[in-house]
Amino acid sequence: MPTRVDRCPVSVNSSQSSSLEFANISRVFQPCTLRMGSPALFCVIFCLFAALMSFATDVVTYHYDIARTGQNLQETILTTKNVNSNSFGKLFTSSVDGIIDAQPLFLSAVSIPGQGTHNVMFAVTENDSVYAFDADNGSQLWHVSLLQSSETPSDDHGCGQISPQIGITSTPVIDRASGPNGTIYVVAMSKNATEYFQRIHALDITTGAEEFGGPVTVKAKYPGHGDNSHNGYIIFDPGQYAERQGLLLLNHVVYTAWTSHCDQRPYTGWLIGYNERNLSQTSVLNLTPNGSEGSIWQSGAGISSDGQNLFFLDANGTFDTTLNKNGFPANGNYGNGFIKVSAAGNKLKVADYFNMFNTVSESNNDQDLGSGGTIVLPAMKDAKGNLRYLAIGAGKDQNIYIVDRNNMGKFNPHSNDIYQEIEGVLPDGVWATAAYFDGNIYYGPVGNNLLQFQFSNARLSTSPRSKSAAAFAYPGTTPSVSANGSKNGIVWAIEHSDPYDILHACNATNLANELYNSNQASQRDQFGTASHFGTPLVVNGNVYVGTTKNVTVFGLLH
Repeated sequence: MPTRVDRCPVSVNSSQSSSLEFANISRVFQPCTLRMGSPALFCVIFCLFAALMSFATDVVTYHYDIARTGQNLQETILTTKNVNSNSFGKLFTSSVDGIIDAQPLFLSAVSIPGQGTHNVMFAVTENDSVYAFDADNGSQLWHVSLLQSSETPSDDHGCGQISPQIGITSTPVIDRASGPNGTIYVVAMSKNATEYFQRIHALDITTGAEEFGGPVTVKAKYPGHGDNSHNGYIIFDPGQYAERQGLLLLNHVVYTAWTSHCDQRPYTGWLIGYNERNLSQTSVLNLTPNGSEGSIWQSGAGISSDGQNLFFLDANGTFDTTLNKNGFPANGNYGNGFIKVSAAGNKLKVADYFNMFNTVSESNNDQDLGSGGTIVLPAMKDAKGNLRYLAIGAGKDQNIYIVDRNNMGKFNPHSNDIYQEIEGVLPDGVWATAAYFDGNIYYGPVGNNLLQFQFSNARLSTSPRSKSAAAFAYPGTTPSVSANGSKNGIVWAIEHSDPYDILHACNATNLANELYNSNQASQRDQFGTASHFGTPLVVNGNVYVGTTKNVTVFGLLH
């Protein structure tokens, strides 16, 4: 639980928030004013009750929380003193039947029928399989294939981005209060001899059995005259898309977002929600309905949220430089934008946005924002004592963009009207998302060092405060942070290298201080090839790394 309960995620259902997610996300929301008998006081009591009733140290979503901070602040086992090659290393592997592109997830104390109670690690593969493993010894608890009769995973459509097959690419999301035992939600792609399928699955966490009459097939249309439009509607074609970004569960709705295969048109920017209780479609939004492209992929990073709104980076695509009287694109096309979408009333609507003054040329030159993710930052006080509610993102153009979540800046053809922009500090761009910890932001740009930037008075330093000794080849790295509150902060990152990828652990206060890497003990800790855009999962004293053939687990050796 957080040390202070002065912010309340009133829009986040307790049913979907583990104590870890509560501890992290509670730092994001706007303060409650406490008055006896007031709704705010009830809000705090409710939040405390929800936290106390939740399970200890679960990781139910991408990057630990819906703000996508990438920090686990309840890690009491791993410290800056015991993470070294003498006491820390590879413990075991859990084999799977295909490539893992998604982040593993973790639940504590799950009762498995006929097998007792286990800490459980969940993994999914591009072979359309879902696995539940004992998180402490790697033994398999259950395994299900999501392929239906006469189906196989999708081919890669001649695109090497997700290859050689496409099955389950995105990080699932879990709700322990859903269904009789808890539910894991998964998006799977498959094909038969004549057509492709995208399906939403809801699986019992204890058995892998389908729930709520699932799966349901993804179908959608939206008013518009853009790519693949017919009779005034654009049509979702399941073969043209993949679900790469990590699923978001917000107010009992599972949000999916869709990317293309190597920019192979026709495609547009789809955002589709499903009711977690019955898998009915709740809402559809398209970000380029009268244009083309504008997909949502974020190198696997999940759409972030402040508990009410969705924040993400849209990829290269049509943007209307002609605006309506309210400053929004005249034809509803938001390609290459930093976008805020309201989910009020389960109706998706663009509430605000920011596009660069040179957004069209960036899209045309494939220098767009779509390769990066966003973080909803904790509330911060500026130099005048005013609270600032910010979000941060970066993509291919080497810049960091920080927006005011209440006034993002929209579009100005002559300049960027934005809270803060730091130009050129991410050489060669970002195919990853950042992590946040204790006032610091950590970015891993392509071909460069892992970089630490620091906030002061709600402004981010314009140059790195520290950087790692290691450099990270394409696609760079998406870091994770483990800490016990503000103590023993460790930044974890995967380096793609030949012939073995490398797990790094650096002191969060100074990245130049590397505590451990998996090459230090010769061959003992080597683990093969990690997930393409993978990020380490650090929880309960272990580090879980998805690879092309297993989940490799690191921890204390003695």
